[in-house]
Amino acid sequence: MKFTLSWLREHLDTDASLDAITTTLSAIGIEVEGVEDRAAALASFRIARVIEAVQHPNADRLRALRVDLGDGKEYSVVCGAPNARTGMLGVAALPGAYIPGTGITLKVGEIRGVKSEAMMLSAREMGLGEDHSGIVDLPADAPVGTRYVDYAGLDDPVIEIKVTPNRGDALSVRGIARDLAAAGLGTLKSWEVAPVAATYPSPLHWTIEDRRACTWVLGRAVRGLKNGPSPQWLQDRLTAIGLRPINALVDVTNFFTFAYGRPLHVFDVRKVAGTTLSMRMARPGEELLALNGKTYALTEEDGVIADAERVEALGGVIGGEHSGCDETTTECFIECALFDPVRIALSGRRHDVRTDARSRFERGIDPALLPKALEAATRMIMELCGGEASEVSAAGAEPAWRRSATLRFERIAGLGGLELPADEAVGRLERLGFAVESRDAAGVTVAVPSWRNDIAGHGALAQDPSLPADRARIAAEGCAAIEPECDLVEEVLRLGGLDAVPPVSMPITSPVPRPSLTPKQARAALARRVLAARGLQDCVTYGFLAREQAALFGDTPDGLRVENPIASDLDQMRPTPVASLVMAASRNAARGFGDVALAEIGGAYRDPAAGSSQLAVAAGVRAGMTGASWASPSRAVDWLDAKGDAIAVLERLGVPMAAVQVTADAPGFYHPGRSGVLRQGPKVVLATFGELHPKVRAALDIPGAAVGFEVFLDAIAEPKRRKKGVPDLPAFQPVRRDFAFLADAGVSAEALLRAARNADKALIADVVLFDRYAGDKVAEGKVSLAIQATLQPRERTLTDAEIEAAGQKIVAAVAKATGAVLRG
Repeated sequence: MKFTLSWLREHLDTDASLDAITTTLSAIGIEVEGVEDRAAALASFRIARVIEAVQHPNADRLRALRVDLGDGKEYSVVCGAPNARTGMLGVAALPGAYIPGTGITLKVGEIRGVKSEAMMLSAREMGLGEDHSGIVDLPADAPVGTRYVDYAGLDDPVIEIKVTPNRGDALSVRGIARDLAAAGLGTLKSWEVAPVAATYPSPLHWTIEDRRACTWVLGRAVRGLKNGPSPQWLQDRLTAIGLRPINALVDVTNFFTFAYGRPLHVFDVRKVAGTTLSMRMARPGEELLALNGKTYALTEEDGVIADAERVEALGGVIGGEHSGCDETTTECFIECALFDPVRIALSGRRHDVRTDARSRFERGIDPALLPKALEAATRMIMELCGGEASEVSAAGAEPAWRRSATLRFERIAGLGGLELPADEAVGRLERLGFAVESRDAAGVTVAVPSWRNDIAGHGALAQDPSLPADRARIAAEGCAAIEPECDLVEEVLRLGGLDAVPPVSMPITSPVPRPSLTPKQARAALARRVLAARGLQDCVTYGFLAREQAALFGDTPDGLRVENPIASDLDQMRPTPVASLVMAASRNAARGFGDVALAEIGGAYRDPAAGSSQLAVAAGVRAGMTGASWASPSRAVDWLDAKGDAIAVLERLGVPMAAVQVTADAPGFYHPGRSGVLRQGPKVVLATFGELHPKVRAALDIPGAAVGFEVFLDAIAEPKRRKKGVPDLPAFQPVRRDFAFLADAGVSAEALLRAARNADKALIADVVLFDRYAGDKVAEGKVSLAIQATLQPRERTLTDAEIEAAGQKIVAAVAKATGAVLRG
């Protein structure tokens, strides 16, 4: 962004030099990229009087001039400007002068037989605009021989700054002045705007059809105006910062964009169809012929301003050519709106449109400035163009931007590394516009000013009803995730100069380096090693597959549909890595390798609307036959192999298996009678396992047996970090007792084991199942479950009576919980 020193002084009351201003800007975090000294570039140009202008004897389009530069000499000049005439005053350059607009150094020459000893200059040749229709024509009272830079006030340096993406408030001259005043380099001048009285009803009215397009908009018409060139002071100001003056109405909108960071737009009321301007999303097939002469094909994600017939502007980015204001405009309508920064950025990027309005809206502008800016713009238009103002038309509402932030004073040194008195810290915040709400010895809570959109806080922002639903969610998450205190520490530090913050080395917390892997990363690596040790080959597969294949393993919501798949059969995110591994097993079987054991640590994807959309999973698939060994013959894989794999991973990851339950509600791609779910409590699902459903095997051409499992790594609780204590090594021998219970066939072994363990938690160290029998030796509908209980004494050796009492407790607990009786 560029601005002149004199423009800055209109907002900042200061005697500071240019060097002091630029040095301070860089010190407080606003980087100065350069200072353009136009006086040096134009210093050799003088005001000259044309003594005589006659037709060139040898050229129809050239004129021969005799020019007076105030030094007592006459200079012969050959000039092609159509406005060159006797008696006019202009600007001349002598040989040796550098011409900025053309990049040449002037020399004495001869053109068509006439000597040319100087050059009369146009505005473009001096680098002061785009006008090249003729040489500069000065008023009759311009002093001949005077330096043109002195006469035109061009000895005004142009400062160029680089603004970071978070500092939208710094994209205005007033914002820069506010920061410099807060840094002690002067006083910010007040800006008061007297309301403009309305004399007639507004000819146009606003309506907001879709709050994604706009949240708040004001508008006002001015009729009876005369639109022409803006005054010279405004043209000079815009030209100095690289803008081309167009006409008074357009120049006013550009002036407010740079002076106050408040982009505006003006419509020619006569060119707008109907009486309503609508803020809405673009419709299919709509186009916009923009002010830059280009036509843009709009999408349904673009917010637009439309009348009854067509789109008139891409809201917050660029206006349309059809309703633009020109010299024929006699009534204009001023638009002053608030747009969603994210949508503005996306639309501008989508259509590759870079405008000053977009750069401010996508950073966030002052939401409280709209009424004041509209009044000030109305008054300025009336002063420059005449006319009378209408009533104000409005739609939407001012957003709930008010929020607070808290700073603990000790954080300035702890986080920023600078010891600073509390009063000075509070004073710096107050000078920046933060209002103190409460303060104690430990810290201060301040109200964040409306123009500081980059400062997070707690307040009404997250529940702002004016925000679209998707942006409200982002705002709520942002308020919870961003630490406002860090923002305040940064403000306090930078206002005193970032070079004043002493360099501090990072503290060494321990001579032993911390682990390079997070617990989650370490968990995945450990699960991979466990599965590899159990003979499963580690695989890396795609996270997506064909939709019809994904449907075999779970839901296929549209939210997980791939819009631009790398192949037509990879258009759906997979519901589980088991699906990818089964596909790999199928391809192996088709090539004669039916006996496989595959594993993968990867992602499973769920419907984003249901919460977490990606789960970390350790999955495996076994198909075909197990390998024969000296200890056991080859056999078909079964669901117990998958259960064993899942349990091995859980045990190695520190899950207390005594608290794990097995239920029979496995997902539908498993066999309903040969599958299960491992749970920790009723809600936490740790793993699923089982034989694949016959329909799945048939659909994927898997000829033999196939089983699978998935362990949900994110569901496993972090191990508690405790200091290592003395090992628990009891001095007394454990006692083991076997029990055989006769139970109903529907009773689960797990329920029986759990009841036995809970019979006497202080004495019973472990209970395991070692036999299950159902046959002619037991009644029909019954099953024999044999368990072994380990009794671990800690204070003394158990007596026979104590052992017998413990056994009776186990029998009674099992009978109460399951109805099982001790088998005779």
